[in-house]
Amino acid sequence: MQLDSKIPSGPIEQKWDRARFEMKLVNPANKRKYSIIMVGSGLAGASGAASLGELGYNVKCFCFQDSPRRAHSIAAQGGINAAKNYQNDGDSIYRLFYDTVKGGDFRAREANVYRLAQISVSIIDQCVAQGVPFAREYGGLLSNRSFGGAQVSRTFYARGQTGQQLLLGAYQALMRQVDTGQVKMYPRTEMLDVIVIDGRARGIVTRNLATGQIEVHMADAVCLATGGYGNVFFLSTNAKGSNATAVWRAYKRGAAFGNPSFTQIHPTCIPVSGDYQSKLTLMSESLRNDGRIWVPKKTGDSRTPDQIPEDERDYYLERKYPSFGNLVPRDVASRNAKQVCDQGRGVGPGGLGVYLDFRDSINRLGEQAISERYGNLFEMYERITDENPYKVPMRIYPAIHYTMGGLWVDYQLQSTIPGLFVLGEANFSDHGANRLGASALMQGLSDGYFVIPYTIGNYLASNKFDKVDESHAEARGAVENVTSITRRLLSIKGKRTVDSFHRELGKMMWDFCGMGRNAKGLEQAIGKIRELREQYWQNVLVPGGADDLNQSLERAGRVADFFELGELMCIDALHRNESCGGHFREEYQTPEGEALRNDNEFAYAAAWEYQGQNQAPKLNKEPLEFEYVHPTQRSYK
Repeated sequence: MQLDSKIPSGPIEQKWDRARFEMKLVNPANKRKYSIIMVGSGLAGASGAASLGELGYNVKCFCFQDSPRRAHSIAAQGGINAAKNYQNDGDSIYRLFYDTVKGGDFRAREANVYRLAQISVSIIDQCVAQGVPFAREYGGLLSNRSFGGAQVSRTFYARGQTGQQLLLGAYQALMRQVDTGQVKMYPRTEMLDVIVIDGRARGIVTRNLATGQIEVHMADAVCLATGGYGNVFFLSTNAKGSNATAVWRAYKRGAAFGNPSFTQIHPTCIPVSGDYQSKLTLMSESLRNDGRIWVPKKTGDSRTPDQIPEDERDYYLERKYPSFGNLVPRDVASRNAKQVCDQGRGVGPGGLGVYLDFRDSINRLGEQAISERYGNLFEMYERITDENPYKVPMRIYPAIHYTMGGLWVDYQLQSTIPGLFVLGEANFSDHGANRLGASALMQGLSDGYFVIPYTIGNYLASNKFDKVDESHAEARGAVENVTSITRRLLSIKGKRTVDSFHRELGKMMWDFCGMGRNAKGLEQAIGKIRELREQYWQNVLVPGGADDLNQSLERAGRVADFFELGELMCIDALHRNESCGGHFREEYQTPEGEALRNDNEFAYAAAWEYQGQNQAPKLNKEPLEFEYVHPTQRSYK
């Protein structure tokens, strides 16, 4: 496998303009001759499908939800970054680029990150034009707030429901194209394989989740915008339906998987409440603007927060990182929360929690001002915990959230399978080893609205496409692969539920490949995952049949893929003998407990290549060159 990142030459601020000029174009009258498949209808998928439909391509858009409005993008709360410098506080495209590369601990591709920063300013204009109700200052100008890893206010927001409002904007654009007939929607439909013909992606195999019908859809190009794989940990902030099947089946067809071990631990999640909890709920990072994080100074202090005087509280982020305080990046905040809880200073049941306290902000600004900024978040917290955060501090603890790894793509968002493009969180491209808050929405909309319309046009204009249909041998082979997996799962008739296996896998992943990792634990995890996967294929119980609605069958296929992906994540984490961002190898840390990179040996993106069932994957390396942001030891002090 040859990795060609296709990064344009020239100064970094001119690369995207140069790339667009050098790309081949499809004549407007010829666009209607091409068909494109978009899998996923979140921010990246909906914006991409809408944009391609607007250009005149024939688009099929697939989602497993009832409606694109239920994509997991709706759960993003805090905001979306853009280098508008509305606050006149020193922001710029270059500073957003710098903050993102540094925040990712120098494991991202510079050219992609700079393009993201450039496009960010257009995203806001696009969304305002769509009617997204961003918060505004008294005079009517758009408001901004701060997020972790930055010393400027560049985050645009719609109270605590920014993802929902942005998704509604993209959904409206998508539905307009559905109405014109340029886009055809396939809800309640799950992609289960990629069809590769003559080395190119030419279609997908799907299952209708309501009827069980297996269908083939052919096209000239395929786009995956299917989100991340955080649910490999079972407990995560992701929607229960979020899964990795689309990208994993593409990996097994030849698409390289980039940096699978790079997962994000979000520091502000409501702590786990019991053994039978099925998912976790996120509290937006934006709360760290006005909430102060602290724990008691004394170990085992079980007093209620109102009984702990000020001089017995440890505002540990403000103490250790005075320049950034509570707005350090997510990986730093998460590790520090774990450290104080490991010291026995955690709060709440089991001591796995820290306080996020709004007392001082309410005293300074008034309860009404805090309600205007975060009211729906406070309400959600109270409904879940039965505690009023206006009166008592929130309790938070880190949890699995975003995944920086994903299918490897070049500068044009094309995977190692020609014709297979990957957008948003499903690709690995823009965040390195840690994602700064409010950058996920930025990347999803950047890829969908502003990047894929150019790059997929270049691909279509550069190739000739023979007519193919579902009778092609490769299409029939992909259908047989899907049906054989289904038959095998239904034939086991074991005694354990899918969720019981998934929960056990998730605990292994959290214990050995979560916030802290070490060689011994990762080696142990790889063996344990293989043993559990073998048990899964011998003893899982999947009731029902294949020819109707069967959610147990849906989950069974997804968990089967999680077993294989989990093993690859541990293999990737074991090979990377350094700490960077969210990948914290306990053997590699500074005396102060910070991540210790090894730029001499590991300044590359790891692109893993599938070699066959039960065969070790092959490691390919894309060297990362830093011409504009020189790698240094990250410091937020």
